[in-house]
Amino acid sequence: MKAFVNPDLCIGCGLCTSICDEVFRMNDNSQAEVYAPINDINKEAVNDAINSCPVSAISLED
Repeated sequence: MKAFVNPDLCIGCGLCTSICDEVFRMNDNSQAEVYAPINDINKEAVNDAINSCPVSAISLED
């Protein structure tokens, strides 16, 4: 399972990075991006970030 941030939807609020900086970071365009894989340790925080995104820009892919 892998997280994906839709750059067309991301507004760059940074909420996901504040919830789970082990997986998400802000890129040069001031938008969130995934830079690390999901694992058993950060899985819950990734789900929290997905559920907290105000524009639903984060999804999971197989």
